[in-house]
Amino acid sequence: MEIESATQELKAGPFERAWGWLKALPSKSKAKVISVAKNIKKVGQDDPRRIVHSLKVGLALTLVSLLYYSRTLYDGFGVAGMWAVLTVVVVFEFTVGGTLCKSLNRGFATFLAGALGVGAQQLASLFGNKGEPIVLGFLVFLLAAASTFTRFFPRIKARYDYGVLIFILTFSLVSVSGIRAEEILQLAHQRLSTIIVGGATCIVVSICICPVWAGEDLHKLVASNIDKLASFLEGFGGEYFECLEKEDITVSSTEKSFLQGYKSVLNSKSTEDSMVNLARWEPGHGRFGFRHPWKQYLKIGAISRQCAYLIEALNSCINSNVQVPEEFQSKIQESCIKMSEESSKALRSLASSIKTMTNPSPASIHVENSKAAINELKVILKASSLEQADLFAIVPAATVASTLVEVVKCVDKLAESVEELANLAHFKNVEATVSPESKSQLLLHRGTVNPVLDGENDHVVITIDENPTDSPENQKPARPSRQQLEV
Repeated sequence: MEIESATQELKAGPFERAWGWLKALPSKSKAKVISVAKNIKKVGQDDPRRIVHSLKVGLALTLVSLLYYSRTLYDGFGVAGMWAVLTVVVVFEFTVGGTLCKSLNRGFATFLAGALGVGAQQLASLFGNKGEPIVLGFLVFLLAAASTFTRFFPRIKARYDYGVLIFILTFSLVSVSGIRAEEILQLAHQRLSTIIVGGATCIVVSICICPVWAGEDLHKLVASNIDKLASFLEGFGGEYFECLEKEDITVSSTEKSFLQGYKSVLNSKSTEDSMVNLARWEPGHGRFGFRHPWKQYLKIGAISRQCAYLIEALNSCINSNVQVPEEFQSKIQESCIKMSEESSKALRSLASSIKTMTNPSPASIHVENSKAAINELKVILKASSLEQADLFAIVPAATVASTLVEVVKCVDKLAESVEELANLAHFKNVEATVSPESKSQLLLHRGTVNPVLDGENDHVVITIDENPTDSPENQKPARPSRQQLEV
């Protein structure tokens, strides 16, 4: 039957096929229109600022178009008014920093290149009609080659690449056109004036109408990345040991969104670098001063990615279907879960500190708790007899414990970086409300726990620092007095 239907379709004439296509056209067109409308709606809902930005660009173009619509303005600028329209199209960016960066680069590059172009033309005119093209050609070659080489420097590439490009273009146009144009000064003046008008229009519209600050977006991005790391660690401990206890696992870790959010942190470097570069161009606004320490966000982002790579290793251990001896698992489970949960709480506190721009001192309590969990794990492993244990069986769980220890160290470094940001940016000091239980745990963790194995009289020596140098109560360094308790 299928062969017969295919044969009939082949026998159908071109008019019948065209008629069938025309009959299906309305339904296909309707489906296509609905699909496009859904995509437009999704783009707008993902970030409503995109709609506002589109309207702002339209407004800026309408304003500079008055150079042509108004006869008075047209007589002043002439055909060169088209450069104002072109400037708006190429320099109006989504963020204020991006618009300022391109506008200032274009303005200064045009001014410098125009001045050098006029100077080059005047210098070349001294060599007569025959020598003028040769001198201009040599100057264009020299400056174009030197300017292009500077674009390979990372610092210039990041901040002034667009300006160097405009410099090469403008210098070449002005110097070369000076041979044929009689009013080269007027040409350079009109070009610079219209570019200034276009750039100024973009800056005013970008700042005054629903501004989008790159610095604020960077601030939120760094805090959000830390929060994603906390979400993973919050549920990792229980999830991992639950998987070890179950023989049949029906739900994989890839189906749990809270275990996958950290992956966006791994690829955030390019976005952070771009945002820091744009934030440097922005004036002081809101909670961000003119000399806000934007570079510190790069340091925090680098440590966050380092922590995310460790979390990637932890994620691969979930659902690994490796059988771990129950005895060894029970020994390390409590310490591992505590390290994971306390690190998560510390990261939550750091993210909240960045969002609210308050001092991150409450996070130190959870960092100390996670360090205490490491000490407890060391005590347990020292007191345990692993001589008869199957080392190959306990290696996977030991790897998880070791990776969690590295995560704790990474969280500690992240806390120091956020503390440094708080000092540089003058975050607000907020008194932390610490519960008596948390305070007692913090005091208990100010010391060391050492097992003493002595035949039948095994005991543990607990050394408590009464006045530790890192205590928030003691601002000045003091030699700690120590007490020893034997259990």
